[in-house]
Amino acid sequence: MPMEGIKRGDTALEARGITKRYPGVVANDHIDFEIKAGEVHAILGENGAGKTTLMNILFGLVQPDEGEIYVYSEKVNFRSPLDAIDLGIGMVHQNRKLIPAHSVIENIILGHPRAGNILNLKRTGEEITELCDKYGYKIDLKAKVWQLSEGEKQVVEILKALYRGAKILILDEPTSALAPPETKKLLASIKAMTRDELAIIPFITHKLPIVLTVSERVTVLRRGKITARLATAGATEESLAKEMVGREVIFRLERVEVEKGKPILQVENLSALNDKRFLALKGVSFSVHEGEIFGIAGVSGNGQQVLAEVLAGLRKAEGGKVLLDGINITHSSSLERWQMGVGYIPSERVEVGSIGDFSLVENVAMNYYFDDDFAKHGIMDHKKLRKLTQEFISEYDVAAPSPNTTAKSLSGGNLQKLILARVISRKPRLLIANLPTQGLDVGATEFVQNKLIQAKKEKAGILLISEDLDEILSLSDWVAPIYEGELMGIFPGGEAKRENIGAMMAGLKQKVEVI
Repeated sequence: MPMEGIKRGDTALEARGITKRYPGVVANDHIDFEIKAGEVHAILGENGAGKTTLMNILFGLVQPDEGEIYVYSEKVNFRSPLDAIDLGIGMVHQNRKLIPAHSVIENIILGHPRAGNILNLKRTGEEITELCDKYGYKIDLKAKVWQLSEGEKQVVEILKALYRGAKILILDEPTSALAPPETKKLLASIKAMTRDELAIIPFITHKLPIVLTVSERVTVLRRGKITARLATAGATEESLAKEMVGREVIFRLERVEVEKGKPILQVENLSALNDKRFLALKGVSFSVHEGEIFGIAGVSGNGQQVLAEVLAGLRKAEGGKVLLDGINITHSSSLERWQMGVGYIPSERVEVGSIGDFSLVENVAMNYYFDDDFAKHGIMDHKKLRKLTQEFISEYDVAAPSPNTTAKSLSGGNLQKLILARVISRKPRLLIANLPTQGLDVGATEFVQNKLIQAKKEKAGILLISEDLDEILSLSDWVAPIYEGELMGIFPGGEAKRENIGAMMAGLKQKVEVI
């Protein structure tokens, strides 16, 4: 069917019997899926359920072992994403596929067949501006990508797909790194796109309210198979989560009241540079006490990553002080901090938190190699470490065949559980949890949050850094929104208002006095 003849309700994309096998696992097991023009049809599932594999097949990134794909009722065979793009399919990846040093307009036009040998940036700019006006986007086309917020980078990715003529748009975790105002704008633009008969496929692990707000239908995957197909109108967060996980899931954990103890962490007027040598922290001050969770709420790129690295001893401070139990550790090494009782759960579980080619035993050893009970005279006791790793696998429900399994073979949720286990098992005085549930499904998220609450009950002081405002408001005793390296205020968790904190995360309110 010619794209100009598309009508609302036409079947835009259909998959029949899609099957993909990898060694030891069936990622997609005879999947049937279809979406209509002008519809939002969400794909849900836990980490490792097969969502990404299915979407990669529909975009031509992966070839199925069995099954057929139809675009507007015509059978197709994708040899690469170029074939999918030519047929009007676009995909916006969670990990941005942009070149930071290039401008917005350059990223949008890069590799576009209409660009030709000589770029006509004026004409291109006019065409992209029309798209922006049509779908409610506001962005400086001349800005460099590295200057943009995560929400703006996502806009660039969407515009890139639309400029190439996408009528079927696949969105990978579309709101995972967005502040509430940015999420609201994205949902409005999705509604506008469906009015133009675009078909939208968001695939999501844990932002279930977004699914209920924006989609008409939902398909749920579990372990490579479809477990449910349902209309969103009759669904709830609880019913969707149960279909995903196979059990009841508690979404909003009750804030646990623990008697507040003495201060563990004191941060005084702290400043630090990011990797581009720009000032990323600007005079940050706060304290964390025994038995409390202090929540830093912010959109990616506003200094919270730098803050976590400085506190963990992975980045030097340019000014200010960091005190642990009254001792100045501003210039202490990460190992010295570990030995003093600092635990660190990094946001990059693959790049920083683990070594993919190492076994689970060897990854656990990274937090125990300096412990005399597990290593003497520089020689590690592998028998003890293997037993400890097996205990972690059992207690934290890590889906791994044995402690000798490599870290890279684990799903994101299982790898995060292992990292959590090796850190929390050392009973840290201060636990720095940087994006501990990002990218995790609802079941793994619930598990991790319960472990943080348990650590709080045991009188640890917890610094929780999260881009998920619901998580911050649910767990934190104190909430501090951060914007461009400054805390916009510090508010009691029970009194913090979602709208106000969300606005401050986006820099939409003036800084208030820190209490």
